[in-house]
Amino acid sequence: MAIKVYVPRDSSALSLGADRTAKAIQAEAAKRGIEIELIRNGSRGLFWLEPFVEVATDKGRVAFAPVQPKDVASLFDADFLNNGAHALNLGLTEELAWLKKQQRLTFARVGITDPVSLEDYLAHDGYKGLKNALNMTGAEIVKSVTDSGLRGRGGAAFPTGIKWNTVLGCQVEQKYIVCNADEGDSGTYSDRMIMENDPFVLIEGMTIAGVAVGANMGYIYLRSEYPHALKVLNEAIAKAEAAGYLGDKICGSSHTFNLEVRRAAGAYICGEETSLLESLEGKRGQVRFKPPLPAIEGLFGKPTVVNNVISLATIPIILDKGAQYYADYGMGRSRGTLPIQLAGNIKHGGLVELAFGATLRELLYDFGGGSFTGKPIRAVQVGGPLGAFLPESQFDTPLDYEEFSKIWAVLGHGGIVAFDDTVDMAKMARYAFEFCAIESCGKCTPCRIGSTRGVEVIDRIIANKNALDTNGVKEHAKQVQLVRDLSDTMINGSLCALGGMTPYPVLSAMNHFGEDFGLENR
Repeated sequence: MAIKVYVPRDSSALSLGADRTAKAIQAEAAKRGIEIELIRNGSRGLFWLEPFVEVATDKGRVAFAPVQPKDVASLFDADFLNNGAHALNLGLTEELAWLKKQQRLTFARVGITDPVSLEDYLAHDGYKGLKNALNMTGAEIVKSVTDSGLRGRGGAAFPTGIKWNTVLGCQVEQKYIVCNADEGDSGTYSDRMIMENDPFVLIEGMTIAGVAVGANMGYIYLRSEYPHALKVLNEAIAKAEAAGYLGDKICGSSHTFNLEVRRAAGAYICGEETSLLESLEGKRGQVRFKPPLPAIEGLFGKPTVVNNVISLATIPIILDKGAQYYADYGMGRSRGTLPIQLAGNIKHGGLVELAFGATLRELLYDFGGGSFTGKPIRAVQVGGPLGAFLPESQFDTPLDYEEFSKIWAVLGHGGIVAFDDTVDMAKMARYAFEFCAIESCGKCTPCRIGSTRGVEVIDRIIANKNALDTNGVKEHAKQVQLVRDLSDTMINGSLCALGGMTPYPVLSAMNHFGEDFGLENR
């Protein structure tokens, strides 16, 4: 019987040579007359160890990593197919501390299954949630989602059940389900990993949403820079349709749900839900005024559920295991788990799924292993380019929406970007304004003009921060106050979160790292 060998097909693994490693293993096995079954699974999320090769054994999968083509011959010499001793042998995958300490619910299958194998998905509890949902009323499904405590994982953290209930209550024939897969935040990749490595869970989640609120059409608005996800999603959708999990009379029921993937416009602003809907309608991606809310007048003016990938991909486990099962994880009003993405100057970058309540320090050091350079971690930015910069004194803050709000920070999409003590925080503040200036849709003045003026003022602060004469000190103080006044205008006057949250990284950098702005002796 052929021995199963797993090599990831995730784009991060591919960028680190997974295809070359897979071909080398196949070639070496053929050369030695050894029969193997090569399976291209998803990534386990330990990106510093990619390509991450696994071999199926009677005791479980054994990991070998990182495996480059030059390592393959020596692995065969060491009889790695039978758990032979080798420098790259990490032991049983499930016993690796980095994975064992996690609480994987949304990512339960990621890295384990073949992403485009429907049989594999079904063998690992796939479509159990949908089958339960088909025996429930829409109101019962929405109540289950509400009771689970699931909140939006796209950044705003709005309760998913409330949004669904609003759409459910609209008495119209046409409704839509839209998945916001335009993942553009710096240091984030959990959406991509779901779409590339477990696409059926997203398809199932969107189908359940359609059944719940009475929508028969769904769209995945996919980031244009994700070609691998596009291919995987379309292949998975075709298989789901062929097997009766999409289309007319889903699983023999009276429900209809169709699904399409649409490529995004390549603009950060289209991650904002109303701008996304404008783009999906074929218009320029500009923010809409609210109200009306998309749940009442959304895509093509019809009631629309707009949720992030992770929110929708979490629905199947809630409908399978029950609302209470999911709600038992987490703390306070932050229920369930959050896929956290470690990036930046970090030794062990990758995806960690944990219940809300873990601290930044635990993530940065217990999972991340500290900085890649070995220097002290000076700051982390949580929640993408609009997230606040947090100093070491705040690393013990638990990951919880309300706890982060208390320190004027956001969890956002769960991306954590680390910086060591060589970072210049004045330059990071400047970049925040610059990013906003580039990505603004231009519809509102505070965002469009404020971000451009912000870059100019930060440049003057940097130029004057070492001025020792009285006039220099006075001018410096004037510019610092101007940034604060400008930030206040953007926070309170911008039409959407792009302009309204750009001051978060700017002001947090000034407040916590004043020495980089020449504020220590002013």
